[in-house]
Amino acid sequence: MTTVEICVSDVPTALVAEAAGADRLELCADLGQGGTTPSLGAVEVALRSLTTAGLRVMVRPRGGDFRVSEIEEQVMLADIAAVRALPNPRGLDLGVVVGALTGAGRLDLPVLRRLIAAAGPLPVTVHKAVDEVHDQLAALDEIIELGADAVLTSGAAPTALEGAARIAALRERAGDRLRIVAAGGIRSHNIRRVLAETGAQEVHLRAPVRRDGREATDADEVRRVVAATR
Repeated sequence: MTTVEICVSDVPTALVAEAAGADRLELCADLGQGGTTPSLGAVEVALRSLTTAGLRVMVRPRGGDFRVSEIEEQVMLADIAAVRALPNPRGLDLGVVVGALTGAGRLDLPVLRRLIAAAGPLPVTVHKAVDEVHDQLAALDEIIELGADAVLTSGAAPTALEGAARIAALRERAGDRLRIVAAGGIRSHNIRRVLAETGAQEVHLRAPVRRDGREATDADEVRRVVAATR
């Protein structure tokens, strides 16, 4: 069965996505900047309110590039520790999402190693920063060695369909050592093609809709996506 992960910006949109059948949620703030760390309160209330969906918490102190300064790393480590310390009364599948690059188009391995170590038993997803590295296959081997649980990628292309061949190559390289989560431009009208061309077993997408002057989650689109994968 394909795992459907929906990116959400707050607890109400998370609850809508879960009710529509999402298997897992990625909780972020500031989606206009590609997602940053949500408030600790939002994570705590999500853990109290969700009933079945897994939860991945973005840990990214700012938008912009993916370089991480010493101070920013300290903030990320503190955020990871805070997430770990939160009560998880329903025992939801809780994890964090991180990424760090050098200025030379490579993974910042020392920073990533410390972030992954700080997560302890929480599964760690390396986010789409990996789409900006020069050698994705080599980076994949490095991420596996670091002990991450998953990589979120569009195959270094604007969309998962455009990067389908690369995503398929990453899946083959990873085998059962790491989960590859396909992302980028995935919608209900193309998800079957994405799955067929990438071989992906997990997908990540937003399902935005404007309501009352703000962005919400389109429950109907989530239902269509889920139905197309079942």
